[in-house]
Amino acid sequence: MQDTNTRKMGWKAVSKTGVVAAGGADAVAAGIEMLKQGGNAADAAAATIFALQVTDHGACCIGGEVPLLIFDAKKQEVKVLCGQGRAPLSQVAIDWYMENGIPGEGDMKMAPVPSVADLCITTLKHYGTKSYGEVVAPTLALLDAGEEDWHPRLAVTLRRMAEQEQRTSGSREEKLQAATDRFYGRNRTDIADELEAFYIQKGGFLRKADLAAHDTTVEDPVTVNYRGYTVCKCGPWTQGPYLCQALRLLEGVDLKSMGHLSADYVHVVVEALKLAMADRDAYYGDPDFVDVPLSELLSDAYTEIRRPLINRQKACLKARPGDPHHMRPLKGEGLFRPGVGGTTTCVVADRWGNVVAATPSANVYRANVDGGQAGVTYGNRLRSFNTTPGHPNRIQAGKRPRITLTPTLVLKNGLPILSISVAGGDLQDQATLNLLLDFIEFGMPPETAVTAPRFATAHHQDSFDPNPDRAQAFIRAGSLTISDRVSPHVREALAGRGHQVEAKAGPVATPVMLYVDQDRGVFYAAGDPAAHRHAAGL
Repeated sequence: MQDTNTRKMGWKAVSKTGVVAAGGADAVAAGIEMLKQGGNAADAAAATIFALQVTDHGACCIGGEVPLLIFDAKKQEVKVLCGQGRAPLSQVAIDWYMENGIPGEGDMKMAPVPSVADLCITTLKHYGTKSYGEVVAPTLALLDAGEEDWHPRLAVTLRRMAEQEQRTSGSREEKLQAATDRFYGRNRTDIADELEAFYIQKGGFLRKADLAAHDTTVEDPVTVNYRGYTVCKCGPWTQGPYLCQALRLLEGVDLKSMGHLSADYVHVVVEALKLAMADRDAYYGDPDFVDVPLSELLSDAYTEIRRPLINRQKACLKARPGDPHHMRPLKGEGLFRPGVGGTTTCVVADRWGNVVAATPSANVYRANVDGGQAGVTYGNRLRSFNTTPGHPNRIQAGKRPRITLTPTLVLKNGLPILSISVAGGDLQDQATLNLLLDFIEFGMPPETAVTAPRFATAHHQDSFDPNPDRAQAFIRAGSLTISDRVSPHVREALAGRGHQVEAKAGPVATPVMLYVDQDRGVFYAAGDPAAHRHAAGL
């Protein structure tokens, strides 16, 4: 669908009233409209996320997922809203996956329970001020003007939810709950009936019982302190905590003196990422099902025994998870195999001090966009599981996959100062680390940070490869992708240290970033224009 506001809206914005940065321009406009109507950051985020399902369809969809972080100005706290659907509850389904693997190529069996509708409405219930009907109105306008076959069908589904809200008596929260219950078949089953029929038609395992059981949990964030900043991430059902591990490793290094994008700087950051991602691949999973040793992984003692593994002159070519249970720097010899997405973005801030970071996704299989009678297309997030017996991220009934989606909030003196969202699968927290260091170490504002050259590595397991042999899921030992705008002399020096350097002409991942100048009361937002991000302010 073409964005009607694309020509009018830029990639950066400054405001004292409120800002939105995201993917499609019309989605940013939907969030700005909520702020204009007196809504807060939660209202604007929900409106933006719903609209992104149209403007950025393919990168996300109503059948996909959205992890969200919010700073609540009234309570002066950060919370995580888990907009991630779970695996089917049927043990028969799980047995099938364990025997046959988790399919791809558009197979409905790779789809989790759709979570976007409940995530948005739960955000409104706990933190917003607007009704569901008000928040979804810009999305309905986009759908009514759209030309895709699924547009009118999804519009009918969303309007049914609005009708349920209007018919329900009681408090605002009760009305909102009625709207989401309509989608998940907990009051009327028409939408759930259509979804189940679609799942059966496509050979999937999801059923109405899976929809009815879905719930958006509200959780505490994982946090670390880095140079006086508090970095907040979602839990180990995402890859987010490994960013915290990388920061802990880097806090013992004088990065600023090395110089931005020097060979020394890029080398040590990449080596820290390799160590942190090795632990991600070995230990992360849904904490409702597995005991993830996060306190140990983030501890002083573990950080101090892992940091010396970074060789300042030589790139490591092995995956080296540690042993946090026994406080040993290495667990075995590591794994490596030489050789061999779709997501969008959303950050919002308002005049009352509320700030949101969210990362909508779905990885819609574009050759098979259908959505059935309800117009709800589906994604592939069950591909983020594996079928390795005993692995913390193996597929189980009702379990959340360990996803790559990983928004970030950063506080200074207890108040929000940065909000970051990045699209790019396994690149997401790598790009976030680039942005955080650009800001904290080198003082770059968002408009400079999002356009600065970035770098990343594929020295890790592929989060979308469910191969039970995790060594075979490893992508490329020693990999280093770096912007071709970085000096050739730096790239040559990195290659000389053993990095497998690949210069990239386009953007490395797709970021949006928001900075709150608490002293002046000014918001700065930007999205990488080379990655077609947009930003606007009141």
